[in-house]
Amino acid sequence: MSKSDLIYVVDDDKDICDLVCEELEYYGFDIRAFHTGAQALLAIKRQVPKLCIVDLGLPDMDGLALVKALCDSDNVGVLILSGRGSLPDRVLGLELGADDYITKPFEPRELVARVHSLLRRINKDKDEVATHYCAAKKVRFADWIFNPSSLVLKKDSGEELTLSTAEADLLITLLRAPQQILSRDRLLGEQAIPYDRSIDSRMSRLRKKLETDPKDPRIIKTVYGAGYILSTPVEWISAEE
Repeated sequence: MSKSDLIYVVDDDKDICDLVCEELEYYGFDIRAFHTGAQALLAIKRQVPKLCIVDLGLPDMDGLALVKALCDSDNVGVLILSGRGSLPDRVLGLELGADDYITKPFEPRELVARVHSLLRRINKDKDEVATHYCAAKKVRFADWIFNPSSLVLKKDSGEELTLSTAEADLLITLLRAPQQILSRDRLLGEQAIPYDRSIDSRMSRLRKKLETDPKDPRIIKTVYGAGYILSTPVEWISAEE
């Protein structure tokens, strides 16, 4: 992890922004603060950060809408920092794609520890996708071809989309063990976060991209009480194909 990793803090509370920025800057991170969702989205068009720390109570938009926009459009980590600590808010934030959730009031050192942990995971995901999983090859399964080196999925029909590093890591774990039942713990590996539904949320996002009907999945099936299974054969092919 590089201590110069760029982090955006999005919170309309100036005191909270100052506290978070000062604490992270002390540990060497490059920090930019924004007080509205629109400001953050405009800045991201110019330069994508490694991580966004997002409050849900923004003055111009619901913070969950910002979380969804970040997770849908950019390969960026998202940590929610909010006074909205109810279980539905936490679960929805994770289902929309957030990587972690901290409620206010919070301990600054815990926030720093979470940031360190999250950035280690983000960088680890990228390194593993690029090196450990045959970056020189592509993978054919069902009617898709996946390129681990670029995180791009291409359908036989020509449709293309890009996975987040977390989605790619999950898919690659499945691709390395096709037609085998994988438990939630094995799929999470070292990426576990303290909410039981986190793997189900990630799987739901991946299915929405892969499946014709995510509510009736044919590629990644649920084995109730056991985990998930990639039901299709897998073929590793050369990068030129």
